[in-house]
Parts: sequence; structure tokens; C-alpha cells
Amino acid sequence: MTQEPKRSSGKSGKPRRAAVRPRRGGAPDPARARSVRKFAITAARLLKDRHCEDILVLDVRARSDVTDYIVIASGTSDRQIRSVADEVRHLAEGGTLPVFGRAVDASANWAVVDFVDVVVHVFAPAARAHYDLEMFWGDAPRLVWRRVVRAKKARGA
Repeated sequence: MTQEPKRSSGKSGKPRRAAVRPRRGGAPDPARARSVRKFAITAARLLKDRHCEDILVLDVRARSDVTDYIVIASGTSDRQIRSVADEVRHLAEGGTLPVFGRAVDASANWAVVDFVDVVVHVFAPAARAHYDLEMFWGDAPRLVWRRVVRAKKARGA
């Protein structure tokens, strides 16, 4: 007779979840967590500024041991998909997240840039529907990343 392994839980009986996965045996670093989240949001905003569509930022920290955030966007052409993948890669230069890898398929229907803590996918619409990462990570919370536009107060009114 086999027995299922017990899960670690806190006093409330819920599974424990660190704010950020510990790195190389260290304790979670709140400053790094903020930096990683900010990078994911900045990447999403860059994709929007470059006219990508249907952009999502998924918080997968509680669901993945591999990454913290997944950014998904649709490109409108093979040229756009290649160029925005390059721009996202350059966004990290001199920053806190090193580029771990980058891949673009031969026909540029899909590009991925992997920063370990953040993974950015840019798909052609048909490829995005085929891989359907939104459904795969459907239970992951979505981050609000859009800029807040505030109306200017009328002067002299």
C-alpha cells in the first residue's frame, strides 16, 4: 500500500508560498521580487508600444518552479515578431535580469526570450491559438500592466 507524500503547510493548513523563490539557498529577496515584477510589466508595455496585441502578464510563482512571470503577446507579422523579441532582449541589457536564451522559429510564427524569472512569448495569432498558453496557465493570476491615463484638470475652470 502506497501513501501520498504530505505537503508542507502553515498553521492555517494552506500550502506555504514564498514571495519569491529562494535563489541558491538564500532567503527570498523582496527587492528582487519587485524588480522582477517591474521588468515583466515593462516588457508588456514595450510590446504594447510596438503594436503587439492581446498582451498578458501571468504570475506563475505559485504554480511553477521554473519562472515567476510569463508574458504572452500576439504579433501582426513575422518581421514584428522578430524585432520585438530583439527589443525585449535589449531591454534587459544593463539591468538585473540576464538573458538566458532566445529562440525564433524558422518562419517567425513564435519567438521566446527567457530571462529565467520572466519568460516572454510573442506569437503569430494562429500559433498562439495552437499552443494556447493561456489555457495551460489558466489558473494563474493576471497582472495589471497597462499605464494609468489620468485626465488633466481644466485650467482656470
